Amino acid sequence: MMTNVLIADDHGVVRAGLRHILAREPELSVVGEAADGNELMAKLGATPADVLLLDVTMPGPRFPTLLADLKARYPALRVLVLSMQPEDQFAERALRDGAAGYLSKERSSQELVEAIRKVVRGGTYVSPSFAEHLAATLGGRLPVARRHTLSDREHEVLRLIGAGRTGGEIAAELSLSPKTVSTYRTRILRKLRLRTSADLIRYALQHQLTQ
Repeated sequence: MMTNVLIADDHGVVRAGLRHILAREPELSVVGEAADGNELMAKLGATPADVLLLDVTMPGPRFPTLLADLKARYPALRVLVLSMQPEDQFAERALRDGAAGYLSKERSSQELVEAIRKVVRGGTYVSPSFAEHLAATLGGRLPVARRHTLSDREHEVLRLIGAGRTGGEIAAELSLSPKTVSTYRTRILRKLRLRTSADLIRYALQHQLTQ
């Protein structure tokens, strides 16, 4: 059975490379490409796909918002996230938000094909090393990182604080009241066991959460 794949990445060279890799597999057909989130939603409306290869840092809607929109509109679509971001920073959140898999762009072309085949079969794909990390965390052998206790909205507020946005700017971007942003900031400080906004900025930068 043919599997239709749509590629979403803002770098043309990356899209061309992915298309070249998948062209060698007779059961995989690239049915479209998109360079940003808005183009992606338009393409999916006109070009049904089974699997979406999705970059984390494309222009357009922020990744959590885009992923939530994709899952709401196309619940059967299998989303395989491709990223240069470290797995331990982003993979767990992406999977929790509905992605079917997470693969570093540094992995081999064969691993990419295997990941697509696995998510098409209904499975979830992460690298073997990250699978071991998840198993150890769930089994209680490793502590859960404090940032993983944040809700999606808290994570988004932390990202914007780390990017140097003011409370008013965050409120405007997320369509919240300044008071609500302040409440989120207080919750984030408590969960991360930090004391000041400067601490939050340092934490976000240290853990590469500002992308």
